[in-house]
Amino acid sequence: MALGAQGLAVAAPAASGAHAARASAPVAPRASGELDCNGLSPIQKPVRPGMMCADPRGSWGGRFYDNGHYIGHDEPSVRYISNQPGSGENFTFTERLPVEPKSLPTVAKPGHDVTHFFELSIAPWFSTTVCDPDSAPLTPCTPGSDANAPHGNYPGGGAGFVELQFYPPGFAPFADGISCNDTEWCSALNIDSLECTGNGSTGPCNGNCTEPVNFGFIQTNGVPTGPPSPQLTDLATVTPDANTLMMRPGDVIRVHMFDASIPGGHALEARETDLSTGQSGYMIASAANGFMNTNPFDCTGTPFNFQPEYSSARAQNIIPWGIGPYMINNEYEIGHFEACTKVSKKATFTLGSFTDTYYKDCSGPYESAPDTSAGYEPDDAPCFKFGDTHGGTTAPDLVTGCGVYFDAIGDLDYDGSPYYPDWPDSLVPNKFPSSFVQLQPTTVGGRGYPRIQFMTDSSATQFNTSCNLNTGAGCVLPPKGPGSFYPYFTLARVGGRCVWEFGNMQNGTTFGKDGQYGKVGPGTLGAFAGPVRANPRC
Repeated sequence: MALGAQGLAVAAPAASGAHAARASAPVAPRASGELDCNGLSPIQKPVRPGMMCADPRGSWGGRFYDNGHYIGHDEPSVRYISNQPGSGENFTFTERLPVEPKSLPTVAKPGHDVTHFFELSIAPWFSTTVCDPDSAPLTPCTPGSDANAPHGNYPGGGAGFVELQFYPPGFAPFADGISCNDTEWCSALNIDSLECTGNGSTGPCNGNCTEPVNFGFIQTNGVPTGPPSPQLTDLATVTPDANTLMMRPGDVIRVHMFDASIPGGHALEARETDLSTGQSGYMIASAANGFMNTNPFDCTGTPFNFQPEYSSARAQNIIPWGIGPYMINNEYEIGHFEACTKVSKKATFTLGSFTDTYYKDCSGPYESAPDTSAGYEPDDAPCFKFGDTHGGTTAPDLVTGCGVYFDAIGDLDYDGSPYYPDWPDSLVPNKFPSSFVQLQPTTVGGRGYPRIQFMTDSSATQFNTSCNLNTGAGCVLPPKGPGSFYPYFTLARVGGRCVWEFGNMQNGTTFGKDGQYGKVGPGTLGAFAGPVRANPRC
């Protein structure tokens, strides 16, 4: 349903002075941008059709439909919980990036192929929430306040969902692929808003700008490569430049996200330090950097300082409109790659001066029959051939394969690499990459997060078993597919430190492997969610 001045019961509140930028004229959307990260805006062509964004709740059995199209993602994660003041707005993660196999990917025997990380997860990320009174549920929001949490009949403060996404090497260019280049990781600050009324998007939405996203690469100089706002995003925004922070496989990265003091106020800052090279980069979600929130009536933008929503990371502090109780999470975006031996149905992607040829259908050991979820996975686009240099703009692609994010929201028949045991099973690369190795996160004063919760929104994508997001009937892990596998978190002692790993690691506590994610049912907001439990030590 379109949202307009005549169809909305309450007016959208003005941004409070605590986090609004100085008043300025509204910015009209360009013909291309990111008014809808799902690429479904009828008034604007998406700059990057494969933008990964948050999974909203909806009124269609708990699922969300954007302009008549189902949208959703598969994102296994672990959530970190603390009642300590500051734990929701100031936190640090330290991780070692995976190292790839020495050999190129193979496409011969699913579950046993040489596999690189981009085939498994196109965007591991860390999350939090920020105030955005022009985002669902369209209510005022006081930065750094636990009073914003949904409770009783109160739907919660208007909020955006932050994903600090990391992009693995091997399948460039980023504009219509996965990677910044073939050898290095890069990362970006994404802020997703939702132009709908109600808690869980139960009210009308503005279909012209349903889920706008602000996007900015982490830069050594802190300057965005192009306009980050949904209204003005262009090719430069999604093209790394000489100042984009690049990180090598195996590097140790410290990530710090916090409410930064800036001229005239505060804004969320994401800062990354490569402890292996000494390089660092950052991005501040500020009006001065071109970040904007979106008017839910006419989709215009207003320069805006996005600030952390909550003081603490207590259990009830969540994004008010998402599937699952997400806030400070470590998550892996999966279900977006199928390796192929052959591709077909040629098509063309054009954005400004950049034109690229891609294909829509994949065939091979992972896709030996037509998609069984044609209504939701009509094709596998975008697909590219091994060695493709995309008009001479990148190094050759490392394998023939498909990202499954142009015309479909993901791999809904679960026959791609992420649903086979092709995941890391060792601290050193073999046929598979080495695992991410991540220290326990810390907050103010170096304190840890005493509780955790495993969860995944895989449930919303499970049409092939008729998963009921309210009762849990038909919801299964692993999802129904030929690989019969779902990756999981492991807590292990490595080098004398207690660390988190992800994939198929069996060198520590596995929490029941895919059983760690619990069940779908009342109180889980449509996701698989395990119990809130003590954060164990090794």
